[in-house]
Parts: sequence; C-alpha cells; structure tokens
Amino acid sequence: MKQPLHRRQPTQSNPRVQRTRNRVLAVARELLPQVGPAGLTYALLAERSDVTRQTLYRHWPNRAALLFDLVLEGPDLGTYPEPGSDVGAVATAWLKSLRAGVSVPAVRAAALAVTAQADHDPDSARALVRIGEDRYVGFNRLLEPAGVQISEDEFTLLYGPVLARLFLDRGQVTDAFIDAVVAQWLTTLQPADAPRDSGEQSLS
Repeated sequence: MKQPLHRRQPTQSNPRVQRTRNRVLAVARELLPQVGPAGLTYALLAERSDVTRQTLYRHWPNRAALLFDLVLEGPDLGTYPEPGSDVGAVATAWLKSLRAGVSVPAVRAAALAVTAQADHDPDSARALVRIGEDRYVGFNRLLEPAGVQISEDEFTLLYGPVLARLFLDRGQVTDAFIDAVVAQWLTTLQPADAPRDSGEQSLS
C-alpha cells in the first residue's frame, strides 16, 4: 500500500520491527493526551507497549524524536489534498488538512511540546525545524502541477494565521477564516516573471 504523500517515510526495516514501532506509536498517541508530555515517560510507554526501554531508545534516542514522529506520522485522516493546478484550491485544502491534523489530541500535544521545549532543548529545536522543512517540501510538491514553487517566507505567511488563531487566540478556524487567509495570501505571491532576491525560489 502506498504511503500518503504527507506521511514521513520511516526507515526501512523488517516487518516485525515495523510492527513494534507502529504499536509503540499507537500507544503513545493514546497516552499523550491523558498524561501530557512530561508524563509520557519511556518507563510508562515501555510497560504499556510491552517492549523494553532499550527498544524504545533504539527507535527514538530522545523524547524529541518520539514527539517528531507523533507529529509527522499522525493518523491519516483522509483530508490531505492531492497535487493540483489551482494554487488557491490546493492552499485551501492544505489548510483544512492542517486544521484537521492539529485537532487530533496527540498530534496537538506533541507539536506544542516540541515548540515549548525548543528554546532550551537542542533536540526539540532540531525536531521543530525538521517538521517545518518536511511540511514545506510536501506543500511545494502539491503545487508542482501548477508550475509554482513558493519560498519559505510565503509558506509561513500561509500557515501562520491559522496557527495563531488556534494557539494564540484560542479561537476557531472556520472555513470562512481559511478562505480569507488564502485570498490574502494569494495577493502576496510574486508573479513568475518578477525579480527575486538571491537565494529565493522561483514561482516557475
């Protein structure tokens, strides 16, 4: 079965090891909303997953690595968009998928934990950067049929208002809000023939 485009490809291993890994992640998703990031210890996770702590450390040398996988390998909700030629439609579908993803309690808790720890934990800081890079590359893949590739700044301008509404305002992200964000965002995109600063990606 082909893995969905938005899912991070895990390191290839034998089926038994992959089954163990999947089982541990499933247990972690169940536990994290109940006990919180601080309560999700490797001792508890090992006990509930029926594996040794050594097994956990082989897969995830630190808790940031575990949280990273909980974010990027969250449950497939069937909302991730297909690549398309309509930039606005792809952006709208992607933001709705983002909204659905962070509505999953374990994904939300893992993302917030990595963000909160990034200032004082180098592993969390690296994980946070890698999550952003992964989503940026994935979004540009969706835009390939449109012949468009956006810059990192343009990507931030797209998702930033949605995360601000969710996590700072503690408000609801409605379809109307997403439509307004996308409409404004489309006006910020530089046309393909416009000059760009050195190092920026072209829209063509």
